[in-house]
Amino acid sequence: MILSSQENEKAKEDIKQSSASSRDLDQFSTSQSLVPIPDEFRCPITLDLMRDPVIVASGHTYDRNSISQWINSGHHTCPKSGQTLIHMALIPNYALKSLVHQWCQENNIPVIECASSSSSDSATKVAMDAVKMTAEFLVGKLAMGSPDIQRQAAYELRLLAKTGMDNRRIIAEAGAIPFLVTLLNSHDPRIQENAVTALLNLSIFDNNKILIVAAGAMDNIIDVLESGKTMEARENAAAAIFSLSIIDDFKASIGAHAKAVPALLGLLREGTAAGKKDAATALFNLAVYNPNKATVVVAGAVPLLIDLLMDDKAGITDEALGILASLLGCSQGLQEIRKSRVLVPLLIDLLRFGSAKGKENSITLLLGLCKDGGEEVARRLLINPRSIPFSAKPGCCWVSESSQKG
Repeated sequence: MILSSQENEKAKEDIKQSSASSRDLDQFSTSQSLVPIPDEFRCPITLDLMRDPVIVASGHTYDRNSISQWINSGHHTCPKSGQTLIHMALIPNYALKSLVHQWCQENNIPVIECASSSSSDSATKVAMDAVKMTAEFLVGKLAMGSPDIQRQAAYELRLLAKTGMDNRRIIAEAGAIPFLVTLLNSHDPRIQENAVTALLNLSIFDNNKILIVAAGAMDNIIDVLESGKTMEARENAAAAIFSLSIIDDFKASIGAHAKAVPALLGLLREGTAAGKKDAATALFNLAVYNPNKATVVVAGAVPLLIDLLMDDKAGITDEALGILASLLGCSQGLQEIRKSRVLVPLLIDLLRFGSAKGKENSITLLLGLCKDGGEEVARRLLINPRSIPFSAKPGCCWVSESSQKG
């Protein structure tokens, strides 16, 4: 939605008022040197000197402090053009920043970026400033470096984003996300792997999930999941899908993507033990959203999950049971699960030897199979002596009652 010119001007005036201290500094500095600020160095919002110029999605440049206030106050448009911003990333304008600093030095104007209004611990501020400087430096390498330099920069951003919510926020604010999304298409296996892993790490910070999807990452991440150049890239793409699908709206959009569920099933078949677990957790997250259940079933998930229950090396018994239990919630899922001749004995074994979560999901599946025309399943349970010892356990009295009736 594009704001009216009156609303835009009112919002910009509010930001000008909150930037008074910065403006006073500029006036003081320029009054001493009697040098007017060139128009191209002025922020379009405050008309003050841009100490930290950044580019928004529309291509216009603003001072970081003023455009951040604009965005944080709920605006999603470019103040200068009124154009809706397709993402909120702020990309450092290194060329202009260099020119501003050069002009300041030539005119004896102090180069002061963001004066802190907080009296918080100085060590923390120094550390955050160091992360910001590092992130901006690395983003510059992503933007303009050779493939070798991009590979190293993506790797270092991957490590920097591995720990700390502040790090993840600062890296996103430095404008890394759009460049990392572009690098997902790289023909260099290591660049692709580092880029998708950096995005996975960044996505742990909730606001970054929105920025990643807004930057058009979803198609690229699913392509990496389906046919990434390394198995680690595919596995981390699956983990990224799990992270992004925590947001309900993204569950819908990912589930509706024609390649997403088949690609996850492909990783369930071909991945390492860790990769199978990543794929299973992502698939479970999608399957809890009701409109996705039929999609998962039609893609062939049920027989594959049952096969994985019989594969001790897969190591995803609990995850597979959780997905199957979720798929009971749609008619197609129930029909597919009932077709299996090996599932009931497997579930009975898991009632005896499975984990607490596995036993819970096994009971859920058995109950679901016995309902609405599941007499054959109930009969097979009754004639299987291994199911009887559980008749006395809480939640399993239905077996006991059925046994007595038999």
